[in-house]
Amino acid sequence: QVQLVESGGGLVQAGGSLRLSCAASGSIFSINTMGWYRQAPGKQRELVGTLTGSGRTNVADSVKGRFTISRDNAKNTVYLKMNSLKPEDTAVYLCNANGLQYGAKWFDVWGQGTQVTVSS
Repeated sequence: QVQLVESGGGLVQAGGSLRLSCAASGSIFSINTMGWYRQAPGKQRELVGTLTGSGRTNVADSVKGRFTISRDNAKNTVYLKMNSLKPEDTAVYLCNANGLQYGAKWFDVWGQGTQVTVSS
């Protein structure tokens, strides 16, 4: 099995910064894509950004220029640095990862989520 553990959420004032981390552990042979999604109350889950093992990124227009996604492949960890935070960034941020376990079994897993609250 593969597990994701997120950390780094919290309460911040508008204009502030936070960095989220998500570490994958378990029977991992290789990780393809790691990324972040968010879900605000009453809204659908939406993409924030993803990053493949080869370095290809896909970042939502709403956060481009403010959020940066990065990855430490040796640690199976993905980061989300969030700058210039706005109240509308308030949401539960969820980490996602997919890839192969030992034995060639595909995995696609989610973390438990971490709350980010931006006050105005």
